[in-house]
Amino acid sequence: MKFNIALLAGDGIGPEVINEAVKVSDAIAKKFNHEINWTPALTGACAIDAVGVPYPDETHEICMAADAVLFGAIGHPKYDNDPSAPVRPEQGLLLMRKKLGLFANVRPTFTFPSLIDNSPLKRERIEGTDLIFLRELTGGIYFGEKGRKDGGETAFDTCTYTRVEVQRLAKKGFELAMTRSKKLCCVDKANVLETSRLWRETVQAMEKEYPEVTVSYEFVDAVAMRLVQWPNSYDVLITENLFGDILTDEASVISGSMGLMPSASVGEHTSLYEPIHGSYPQATGLNIANPLATVLSAAMMFEDAFGLKEEAEAIRAVVNKSLEQGIVTEDLAGKDAKAYKTSEVGDWLVANL
Repeated sequence: MKFNIALLAGDGIGPEVINEAVKVSDAIAKKFNHEINWTPALTGACAIDAVGVPYPDETHEICMAADAVLFGAIGHPKYDNDPSAPVRPEQGLLLMRKKLGLFANVRPTFTFPSLIDNSPLKRERIEGTDLIFLRELTGGIYFGEKGRKDGGETAFDTCTYTRVEVQRLAKKGFELAMTRSKKLCCVDKANVLETSRLWRETVQAMEKEYPEVTVSYEFVDAVAMRLVQWPNSYDVLITENLFGDILTDEASVISGSMGLMPSASVGEHTSLYEPIHGSYPQATGLNIANPLATVLSAAMMFEDAFGLKEEAEAIRAVVNKSLEQGIVTEDLAGKDAKAYKTSEVGDWLVANL
């Protein structure tokens, strides 16, 4: 098979971790007789520096023409430390999601047996955790009307959802639950927010279409608490944009490192695969960033975008092997253990495929 993949390395450690995922993907393609055509494109702070905007039209055209998008990270301290900057890298991320129609962010959270004690949570609380968040990605407060009034002394951000936006996200949640344990949790704040009441009534109306799925409804604050108390009580969770942003970062520490968790953003035109971590500017160019989340994102791409389950399993198997044998970067290496460079981890994965 032949694939055209848009390659958006982005900022900070993005190019470094993307490079290792490309090496692993090329090795898998060679092993299984596939052909990958990579097309690099600018996004984020590097795009602002080059052309003045964080998501150029040329980048969008490359993404639209691709079979999938592999994405690194965006963000730079010169923008993070200047809240008044009129153009910001994050604007490119939001625009990319909107223009590509990436309305569903799929974030799995699972544990690795060899790293179970790396988690800040007790072993008995997290063993067996295997849950997936579906976060609505193109609506809500991030895309609502915002501004200042009263001479800049009052600020507002408006959270808006339509029933259609809720339905299309919930449909994916129900369908995913049917392939797993047939449990679905709708996370909202329906005791306070009108948008959450719309979410709850819309999902309730859809229950009859999926009679085999057991649906629960929980407030976001309760879920935030139970995620660290008993995370394996959850399977598939659906929620709105802001809640999902916060809860998925909280869930990522269950595994012991944000550097291990992949994600996918799927929608109307193409799908995008990315690690959940940020650009980690302090580590830029030091060859110490953990590439495994990006490599596992490539595994999600092979399975979900291309339907190649065996190829995806081969990537996951070699990643698990690297963890078991301690071929890891400094964030995962023990106090007296050797820490490998980003490129060394990638080279080891390729050699062991």
